[in-house]
Amino acid sequence: MKPVIALVGRPNVGKSTLFNRLTSSRDAIVADFAGLTRDRHYGNGRLGAREYIVIDTGGFEPDANEGIYKEMAKQTRQAVAESDVVLFVVDARAGISAQDHEIAGYLRRLGKPCVLVANKAEGMTQGLQLVEFFELGLGEVLPVSGAHGQGVRSMVELALERIPGLPPEDEEEPAPAGVIRLAVAGRPNVGKSTLINAWLGEERLVAFDLPGTTRDAISVPFERNGQKFELIDTAGIRRKGRVFEAIEKFSVVKTLQAIENAHVVLLLLDATQGVTDQDAHIAGYILESGRAVVLALNKWDAVDAYQREQIERQIETRLAFLKFASIHMISAQKRQGLAPVWKSIVQAQASAMRKMSTPVLTRLLAEAVQFQAPTRGGMFRPKMRYAHQGGMNPPVIVIHGNSLEHVPDSYKRFLEGRFRKAFDLVGTPLRIEFKTSANPFKE
Repeated sequence: MKPVIALVGRPNVGKSTLFNRLTSSRDAIVADFAGLTRDRHYGNGRLGAREYIVIDTGGFEPDANEGIYKEMAKQTRQAVAESDVVLFVVDARAGISAQDHEIAGYLRRLGKPCVLVANKAEGMTQGLQLVEFFELGLGEVLPVSGAHGQGVRSMVELALERIPGLPPEDEEEPAPAGVIRLAVAGRPNVGKSTLINAWLGEERLVAFDLPGTTRDAISVPFERNGQKFELIDTAGIRRKGRVFEAIEKFSVVKTLQAIENAHVVLLLLDATQGVTDQDAHIAGYILESGRAVVLALNKWDAVDAYQREQIERQIETRLAFLKFASIHMISAQKRQGLAPVWKSIVQAQASAMRKMSTPVLTRLLAEAVQFQAPTRGGMFRPKMRYAHQGGMNPPVIVIHGNSLEHVPDSYKRFLEGRFRKAFDLVGTPLRIEFKTSANPFKE
């Protein structure tokens, strides 16, 4: 499970600049203006093979009790609660302030692992200028420059070292042999807990007609027809603007981590409400994570023929990027249509772990090119030589050749369709990567 790092500090100390540096993105707005960031902002980062989640926060005023500053402080407290380690960012050039003392006192009382980071330290000697920060009582001060990238790697390494019980690099939390991790995800109140209770045949989880009933990712062992499963009931993810309760905000990170840690994700939709933008957002995150996925429309018994036709059209348009996934119409409360879902879950897991031999892939590639060659890009037509498997869960096919950077996305989708049909890949994303041979006479 990915560790979570929170960036905390007073306004305008460079937290968003560090966030962009850690996530190798420009997702957070950066300007020389205090109070620009107000909400929590999540991003994914990587240090070598180690992946982590970063949370950017607004300027923190622990004692704020009114207006926007109170709401910003609430957001920051939730970020700290969600995190495994806190990067307390101070301004090396502006020096220490009374607000820094307040934040340091708050972090000391929590007792959470913390790294004191002096940002904007480019060109400064690591001597007398940083001595004053030791009075914050948080140990050694680490000078960095978010704008120039100086000391950032050491900062992340130190932060990860401070997390107790963090497994070594590349060591995924192992599931027992033969056990399929199944995460049930979706918006609040679509019936995730009701579905798992129906599978188990008992009221194992609290199911209530109120959004946000489930607060944490709950894991339950289960066995069906000799196949062992680990069922993970996740908290519903709703639009950020509709998340009011602090504990529910804490649940979002747990849900995203549960999706990434699963083998298969069952995306549960509410047939009475149709496919919403938030459903598409969750589906996009599942696809981005590379997890195998099965779609289930719950409460199918509660909609009439016209509504059924409308939701089928919505799936075709809003969830077109999941056209490889199986779709089932179910009623968790009445336990209708549940058996076929299991077949699709096992099939999706088998597809995600499918082994594809190099000779077969290369032959399929040659047949595809013979049927329809890629269009010419620039002076040369892309020439594909051979293909091999580059990974599983999700399956990755690597194609080698010349001038492959000119292959359009439409041709990539054409190849994906041929590979899927040949290997019967259902319910799993398929990633195709192109590797162009270097021209030895280029110089």
